[in-house]
Amino acid sequence: MNLEELDKKYVLHTYARDYTNFVKGVGATLYDENGRDYIDFASGIAVNSVGHNHPKLVEAICNQAKNIIHISNLQVIEPQAKLAQKMVELSGYDMGVFFANSGAEANEGAIKIARKYGETKFENKRYKVITLEHSFHGRTITTVKATGQESFHTPNFSPYPEGFSYEKSIEDVYRAIDDETVAVLIELVQGEGGVQPFEKEEIQQLASHLKEKGVLLIVDEVQTGVYRTGEFLASNLYGIEPDIITLAKGLGGGVPIGAVMTKHKEVLNPGDHGSTFGGNYLSTAAGLAVCEILSEYYESGAVGEALVYFEEKLQGIAKDYPNLFEKEVGIGLMRGLRAKSADIQGAVIKGAMKEGLVILKAGRNTVRFLPSITITKEEMDEGFKRLESALEKVKA
Repeated sequence: MNLEELDKKYVLHTYARDYTNFVKGVGATLYDENGRDYIDFASGIAVNSVGHNHPKLVEAICNQAKNIIHISNLQVIEPQAKLAQKMVELSGYDMGVFFANSGAEANEGAIKIARKYGETKFENKRYKVITLEHSFHGRTITTVKATGQESFHTPNFSPYPEGFSYEKSIEDVYRAIDDETVAVLIELVQGEGGVQPFEKEEIQQLASHLKEKGVLLIVDEVQTGVYRTGEFLASNLYGIEPDIITLAKGLGGGVPIGAVMTKHKEVLNPGDHGSTFGGNYLSTAAGLAVCEILSEYYESGAVGEALVYFEEKLQGIAKDYPNLFEKEVGIGLMRGLRAKSADIQGAVIKGAMKEGLVILKAGRNTVRFLPSITITKEEMDEGFKRLESALEKVKA
């Protein structure tokens, strides 16, 4: 029985898998079982923020594993406390941190904080959370319901929790707020929804309005956080101070981790929330190493150089292939090419894989690019060379 047969027999079929068997990675390059190399413009869907096999991250994980991998959160965990401190300092916000295992868990925690805030801070309970169409916030029952894409609300998993509504635009959010609204949950760049960023000014105006109304602003930075947009947080880039921020993906460099940051540090009490694995020694040691690597990379100017170079290369592709793409979209190293049809999108992704380039799909027929923050110019050049080879074979 080969690997594909083994997978299909024993693993639940929840993914439309590609069966290339990767066995090694170095930087932004992957190698399959036959030794063929692939340029990785996906980084595990924005997870491998420092690339594959980064020596400082590997050392941190190995050293921690030699001592303690896990104890319960009933004891203090040194790297957890240090990672929380590092995240707060890098963010520039006065916040407390709760650690989970994923982005969905982080968003669940954020919703719980908002719901308790709405229960305890007002005479009449506030519980409604407004999100946006094309948003994505996770795969749990609650975060699926918070996701503003109707295709996710299949009756197969109903009934769903109540209290969520979806608006078409930021402008529509203002009209949707009522005296039961406790929070607005948004992504500053909608990742799964097509790598679509919002305008800075409209986000700043929304943040000011919510503050005046006493409505919490929750920013889902599961994909945008940890320097993917050029700053530690996209919230920093947009010049706002949310009430609650969620993180995951790039924070652990490949080790599962999620986090909720909030300035409302007094809302949750012991017993209100918890996680068996969240914030354990291994994940927070990894997270601390990632933050140290990338903060140094940022201070050196290398993050800014990488995102400018990648953007220029992608804009060149959009310009050279107007028959395939409508435009280039995104911010930082969270970018996309808006294909003119779903067929073109699929052909580009499939063709790129044949040429040895890993890229992704997103909503609105978008071909998505999420390279590691530490990707080199040489790897970018080779990746775009392979992309062009694939595009030459795609028919509009």
